Amino acid sequence: MEELQASLQPRGLTLSTFHDKGRSLLAARDFYPGEVIISQEPYVCVPNNSLTESRCDGCFSKSNLKKCSACHVVWYCGSSCQKLEWKLHRLECQLLAKLDKERRKSVTPTIRMMVKLYLRRKLQNGNVIPVTAMDNYNLVEALKDMSDIDEKQLLLYAQMANLVNLILQLPNNDIKEIAENFSKFACNAHTICDSELRPLGTGLYPVISIINHSCLPNAVLIFEGRLAVVRAVQHIPKDSEVSISYVETAASTITRQKTLKEQYLFTCTCVRCNKLGQYDDIQESAILEGYRCRDNGCSGFLLRESDEKGFVCQQCGLIRNKEEIRKIASDIKALSDKASSSGNLQEAIVLYKNIEKLQKEVYHPFSIILLRTREKLLEILMQLEEWKEALTICRLTIPVYERVYPGFHPLLGLQYYSCGKLEWLLGETDDAIKLFTKAVDILRITHGTSTPFMKELLMKLEEARAEALFKLSSREDS
Repeated sequence: MEELQASLQPRGLTLSTFHDKGRSLLAARDFYPGEVIISQEPYVCVPNNSLTESRCDGCFSKSNLKKCSACHVVWYCGSSCQKLEWKLHRLECQLLAKLDKERRKSVTPTIRMMVKLYLRRKLQNGNVIPVTAMDNYNLVEALKDMSDIDEKQLLLYAQMANLVNLILQLPNNDIKEIAENFSKFACNAHTICDSELRPLGTGLYPVISIINHSCLPNAVLIFEGRLAVVRAVQHIPKDSEVSISYVETAASTITRQKTLKEQYLFTCTCVRCNKLGQYDDIQESAILEGYRCRDNGCSGFLLRESDEKGFVCQQCGLIRNKEEIRKIASDIKALSDKASSSGNLQEAIVLYKNIEKLQKEVYHPFSIILLRTREKLLEILMQLEEWKEALTICRLTIPVYERVYPGFHPLLGLQYYSCGKLEWLLGETDDAIKLFTKAVDILRITHGTSTPFMKELLMKLEEARAEALFKLSSREDS
């Protein structure tokens, strides 16, 4: 790792190892909000292609796609992306073309990524693809794998490794090593997203993977195409550890801990998680994932009675019967099952509105569960172009986003942007300007200012301001 350490030094970074965390990335100088800490191209990556949706292997675009005529697995949007990938795909294409049609259906994005991993190693060993301190297979070997996994998962990795070995047809391949690399994918691969955090594919970024998790991170990972970019979202003093979040942070400590344990096999000890069991943490958990007081005028949160028969409001003392909550929860589940399987948007919107109505009766106004239902409602209303209703729902989500996300979280900025676009569409220019401004204040920190996405947002803000000035001058003239 000496070469990597030397490569990180000019970037103001250093590697360190802690007994409880393993390798960590530390700031060797001060970093400030919006500053790029580190960026990296993927060692290997694949788009999230399925039977119903395909993306370009080079840029992950869905436009103007043509399937590779030889392997019939990979898609490209044009010659530039095909040339970009050709050194690697030339080998992959030959291997995939040898598979029969049924076997090709088994080549999932994860299988493809593993095949590409070994082919890239082969090309780097043969000096066809250059090796650098930030781009070499040794970095993949150094990644932590999931050593404590159950027998069922081990069997699955072994089956996947056998398929990879069948495709590669390399004489010295180690099935056990391939299986171990699948476990490395599970806890090190990143979901590549667009600027609005919608998933596009999966990539392995061995240096970015050194950055540890915090539920209150000081940095954020955003993708510019396939390039992973980590920016500071708060001041990071020299000698401090750089951290990002691996999981959704808008959740109770117990939920976050459970997700991290199941997916990454560690227990988080960040400043938020260290409050587990303290009054503030109990209160926050009860608000985010618990029930509301039956007095609609009370904003209190509920905790279980000692006899387990009901829930007591911690503000006014009213007791809510457990059976009443169980009945409403059962009705919500029945509607949710029906809504999730509905293929009709009009039917789905009615079902989700009924779910929201019931959830408002039982969950706290700042409940994450209620928020997720409203996000689903917003998504469907946007698809149906029901703009007024969509704006009403979007406005309801803003106070919850402001509570559950820190000030420089990209999801908060994106929600301001979405709401601003709806306000502007419906003629509420002044409100749109306020929301666009709030979005810019956050997203210039998380996304920078030079990407097409940010340029579009800044242009919308300027256009809205120009429109507001025109309206003002028109009123003054009249």
